[in-house]
Amino acid sequence: MEVWIGRQGERHGPYQEEQVREWLRSGQLSRDDLGWYEGLADWQPLSVLFPQDKPAPANPYAPPPLQQQAASVSFGYAGFWQRFSAWFIDLIILMIPSMIVMYLLGGMQAYDHLREQLQGGADMSAAFRDYAAATETSSLVSLVITFFYYTFFEASKWQATPGKLALRLRVTDVNGQRITLGRSAARNLVRLSALIFGLIPIICYLAVAWTQRKQGLHDLWASTFVLHGTAQEQPPQRPPSGSDHSRFTA
Repeated sequence: MEVWIGRQGERHGPYQEEQVREWLRSGQLSRDDLGWYEGLADWQPLSVLFPQDKPAPANPYAPPPLQQQAASVSFGYAGFWQRFSAWFIDLIILMIPSMIVMYLLGGMQAYDHLREQLQGGADMSAAFRDYAAATETSSLVSLVITFFYYTFFEASKWQATPGKLALRLRVTDVNGQRITLGRSAARNLVRLSALIFGLIPIICYLAVAWTQRKQGLHDLWASTFVLHGTAQEQPPQRPPSGSDHSRFTA
């Protein structure tokens, strides 16, 4: 059974029933949070839906709750090859709109002209300069598409591009939460700048191999992490104390 969670007027999920029960037992979900699954007429508190699942009694020797742990190893930082593989999947996806843009803006004609020049014995450096000038606009449009692709996907409810989703990764802030659109834009400005200078994936991704929390240059700049597990596999963020759960509507 799949269960939706309601908090602060937002709907999260769906999550598997056993996952929700486990989060209730561990205290990662409040029994006052609202829940709904197919067949229910209306949203109900989780204490009503799962009355037997209660947090364990407090243990004075237990470690701090998950909400108080900042970027712990339980998050599982994604390594270099995982992130490189996700980048490669995204690269393949982005080739589709890039090729369409190149075709519409005369890129194919520019390529045919380059080939004719090379076959005719023209100066190679001059031929490539002409090609670069002819495809400058399409290259710029492709850069803009790439920037918005990463920025919006990583700030979305999925917290990941399709490439990251395929490898079950997500982008978070230092507290393991979804990043804002502004932070995502700042993160990807570094990626865009590196791409302009032809340094991707070197400058952004090689740092992942030696930084303690597997952060690339763009992660260090924007204070972000790339973690194992999709956003849909994580409990929704606990709202500030005093929030009125009863205002949630589907």
